[in-house]
Amino acid sequence: MAITDWPVNERPREKLLAKGVQALSDAELLAIFLRVGVSGESAVDLARDLLNTFGSLGGIQAASREGLTAIRGIGDSKFVQLQAIFEMARRALTEEMQQRDVLTSPQSVRDYLRLKLGGLSREVFMVLFLDAQNRVVAQEELFAGTLTQTSVFPREVIKRALHHNAAAVIFAHNHPSGVAEPSRADEQLTTALKLALAMIDIRVLDHFVIAGNLAESFAERGLL
Repeated sequence: MAITDWPVNERPREKLLAKGVQALSDAELLAIFLRVGVSGESAVDLARDLLNTFGSLGGIQAASREGLTAIRGIGDSKFVQLQAIFEMARRALTEEMQQRDVLTSPQSVRDYLRLKLGGLSREVFMVLFLDAQNRVVAQEELFAGTLTQTSVFPREVIKRALHHNAAAVIFAHNHPSGVAEPSRADEQLTTALKLALAMIDIRVLDHFVIAGNLAESFAERGLL
């Protein structure tokens, strides 16, 4: 059944106008972007197919051109539009973090990190460098692969922190397994980095573990 045949209050666009964007599911939001479905499937059906195939919005964001365009109804045009939308969201969140004390807007940090790392298939270690007012001045993906104390080098983190004249840092890395629970190795790595940075008077404000749409905070769990 086409979306135009649905009751008016169930159509994604009309539902958004009546109840606000927060009232829509991921599939409904994606359907508004897609606009039309394919033969035998509405835009919402196609959106659900995408979410089932890639697991989440983060998975769609991280999907390759080949992976996305293999889905019936998704061509290069839709792939380009999706990349532009996700990049605009990342840039908007980056601007917010650069303009505001991240400790007063922790949700923007979570949202940014989920969008940046949530759909990656490999493990990545990222650092947000902050000024004395806790505003983000730079961000870098420093290491990739299996992350341990022996693969994440404190001297490189210190080098980049000094380069950016950072007063504080926030660490983040992803768990492609989908489990956001910090491991013992994660805790040991964080402790080692915190001790190394303390020697040059740079604070570690938090360390986030990202898994899909989940973001676990070391600070909130008392692990810092």
